Amino acid sequence: MTEKRRIGVLGGTFDPIHYGHLVIAEDARVYLRLEQVLFVPAFLPPHKPEGSYSPFEHRVRMVELAIADNPHFALSSIEARLPGPSFTVDTVRHVQAELGSEAELYFVIGMDSLANLLSWHKPEELIHLCRIVVAERAGYQVDLRALGAGLPGLLQRLELIDTPELSISSTDLQRRVRNGLSIRYQLPPRVEDYIQAHSLYLAEPAAHTEANASVMAHTPDGR
Repeated sequence: MTEKRRIGVLGGTFDPIHYGHLVIAEDARVYLRLEQVLFVPAFLPPHKPEGSYSPFEHRVRMVELAIADNPHFALSSIEARLPGPSFTVDTVRHVQAELGSEAELYFVIGMDSLANLLSWHKPEELIHLCRIVVAERAGYQVDLRALGAGLPGLLQRLELIDTPELSISSTDLQRRVRNGLSIRYQLPPRVEDYIQAHSLYLAEPAAHTEANASVMAHTPDGR
């Protein structure tokens, strides 16, 4: 029997993408022997108010620039073709349909996101569609037994990986740009150049909410 292709999926607003996102994707690839990791920018993030994030085309281009030097990384703009809010379960279902039954999907999230998994849209369907890869975070504990009780079958679908602790936040990068501070060494140079060339993040987002907009290195923001 032919072994299925192992494909990672990393969703997020990527506003902007930074080294935290890239590290978690690379570690997932190596730990789990993934053939490829797909970066999937959210088209209509359901947990963010409209106007609080950059236009999709800017976020897509920044992802393209950030992953260009890694042949195991690829961009998927699939959410631009899907109706309604960008719910993770819908995205994963359509990615699976595109790749076919010979692919096994590994959806990458952070321990923070795992703690909130029960509040996601149709989590019981999600865990049947893909394996859940969780980047463990030092000092952050989740009651796996309680989660497993609330979502039967979850624990059998989990893959825990140990990744470096990089406290880089997309929200903080936006703030630093607005305040004229350096973002060098926190994201790829080509992404920094793109931000400067297109004058991104110079103004406060129209519907900015600090709590919802944070994208920590260990928290890809799928829902």
